[in-house]
Amino acid sequence: MGHVASYYAATAHPAPPRPPLDGDVRADVCVVGAGIAGCSTALDLAARGYRVVLLESQRVGWGASGRSGGQAIFGFGTSQQTIASQVGLEDARRMWDVSVEALALLKERVAKHSIDCDLNWGQLHVATKPRQRVELQQLQQELADTYGYRATRFLERTDVESLLATHRYCAGLYDPGSGHLHPLNYTLGLAAAAEKAGARIHESSAVTAVDPGHPARVVTSRGTVSADHVVLTRGGYVEGLSTPADWRVMPVGTYVVSTEPLGEQRMLALIRENMAVADVNFVLDYFRRSADHRLLFGGRVSYSGIDEHDTGRATRARMLRVFPQLADARLDHVWGGYVDITMNRAPDFGRLAPNVLYLQGFSGHGIALAGMAGRLAADAIAGQAERFDLFGRLPHRVFPGGRALRTPALVLGMLWYRLRDLI
Repeated sequence: MGHVASYYAATAHPAPPRPPLDGDVRADVCVVGAGIAGCSTALDLAARGYRVVLLESQRVGWGASGRSGGQAIFGFGTSQQTIASQVGLEDARRMWDVSVEALALLKERVAKHSIDCDLNWGQLHVATKPRQRVELQQLQQELADTYGYRATRFLERTDVESLLATHRYCAGLYDPGSGHLHPLNYTLGLAAAAEKAGARIHESSAVTAVDPGHPARVVTSRGTVSADHVVLTRGGYVEGLSTPADWRVMPVGTYVVSTEPLGEQRMLALIRENMAVADVNFVLDYFRRSADHRLLFGGRVSYSGIDEHDTGRATRARMLRVFPQLADARLDHVWGGYVDITMNRAPDFGRLAPNVLYLQGFSGHGIALAGMAGRLAADAIAGQAERFDLFGRLPHRVFPGGRALRTPALVLGMLWYRLRDLI
């Protein structure tokens, strides 16, 4: 099976097919899921000399890691105030520092492993209404005063309009330390680096069971991996293998489109600096330039898990609310996929057993954070679990209603947030 048809798949660098697992093998660590988190875990462990086997049910980067909006952003899917209320200010500061380090790690890995992924720095959060303008001002002050992060720059409407050819936004908060990239090429680059370090990757190797014994035993249809440690990194795609952590995340559909190539001059007229942009609505829009001068525009989540009849037309309508001057632009690519959110939109890292770790719940912040999560998991396996276990202090609840009712319950709960976006 190939990657889902998308702009990223159409412009991906060639990657060799990896053979399915066939037979029984022994490893120090078995990693499940070859997205950013899984490839990062495998890379860090293999570089430390561990024997690593990485199992992927589809292709490397097949899930959210290879089809997202590609924005690498500081922080988490929830506010620092929420995190501080749950774990205390000191631990919230330590978690914030991890999120900033995640961006530095991404930059380091791209440079060290020569990953060609169109990495550019600069990201702008934008407000669509006055109360959001105030919230962005408060966020800037909170980051500077409480977390020592003083890199951001607040922009009034005229400043935003000098950068974006739209009247939709009344203010913005610019961060030079966040950025954007081609997520599939980044993930493929991480996988290649992991293999170069000694990791073995098997595609088309869906895991059906994990026995957390000593050693643990990871089962696929054609073989098994016996390993001292297991790391599960499946994100929003949890079919087949059922674990107690599954109900702590909800797969949420989101959609992205790319225009035809607009040409450098037209693209520069729309977005005058090569930065990523996202509004701060709960149901948000996000967009950025591609390397070949297309507009990549996404948003419009689906909590029901049902792809509406005409995703391209609906997402195009949202794009034209921001840039009505693109009414004549053709859409060349339309695609979607699942992101994994938690009830509180904070990341969920933990253990199913002493030797079985899991990484999930990136809630839209996985480009940078998933790579850092892989390092935390590798550190924990190597005996330095303090920062991994720090995230285990975040309280997480299962989504209510069980398999039959959790999605309808969430849909109803999200209606309040959708209405709030309109106020």
